[in-house]
Amino acid sequence: MQALQKLGWTEGDNIRTDIRWAADTTERFRKYSEELVGLNPDVILAYASQSVASLQQTTRSVPIVFANVIDPVGAGYVRSLARPGGNITGFTAFEYSIAGKWLELLRQVAPRVTRIAVLRDPAVAAGIGQFAAIQSAASSAVELSAIDPRDAEELRQELNTFAQEPNGGLIVTASPSATSHHELINSLAVRHRMPAIHAFRYSMVSGGLASYGPNTIDLFRRAATYVDRILKGQKPSELPVQAPTKYELVINLRVAKTLGLEIPPALLATADEVIE
Repeated sequence: MQALQKLGWTEGDNIRTDIRWAADTTERFRKYSEELVGLNPDVILAYASQSVASLQQTTRSVPIVFANVIDPVGAGYVRSLARPGGNITGFTAFEYSIAGKWLELLRQVAPRVTRIAVLRDPAVAAGIGQFAAIQSAASSAVELSAIDPRDAEELRQELNTFAQEPNGGLIVTASPSATSHHELINSLAVRHRMPAIHAFRYSMVSGGLASYGPNTIDLFRRAATYVDRILKGQKPSELPVQAPTKYELVINLRVAKTLGLEIPPALLATADEVIE
């Protein structure tokens, strides 16, 4: 909204916004998609894959700009990054190769970790793709396990069971479940003294150890430029899908101390933000 205002769009003056928040509930995504499309908007801004998937099932004509979506071509939202081809375009979160960096980061902050649980959502292409990238980057010295929770209780049970054996670590991939339950994930990780690496900075606010990923606020600022261009007459099919330009490494020293970890000085020197 701040970026739109800088582009000349002011709420209540020449623009009106309607907002829906579905968390990770499929039924709410379907309901809210129908509600928003029913308002006959000039453009819809969608956050992450589940929003886009639901909206795509609801409309093939209302322009949609997405932010923070993984592999929009593989998911079938656009034909190609350069030529989206339909009513959808936007800004991607990252390429799958970043998942290998999460594994590398976990081994750097916690060298003793030999067992790694990967929290993912196998119901979407991005969940499978991120896990595959981690598998490709893993050596034979690392044992990978997939955790596919359907709700908070199942997540709690799965992590409690995994933590019963020593030398465990956690990689939290980008997914609706991870977004909705990041506070629970962090509290369980600390309780079991289990190092965890996250995809996004917001998990650090609720007590995460480290994250590496795109600056999501910047993605939304950039998405405002596409909303502006569509409101001025351009079609989504004319606007190529763009990748992030800002990635950030965030390390939480408070959590590291709680877990008894000493972060390598060289790694700290490369961090974009250190929480002390």
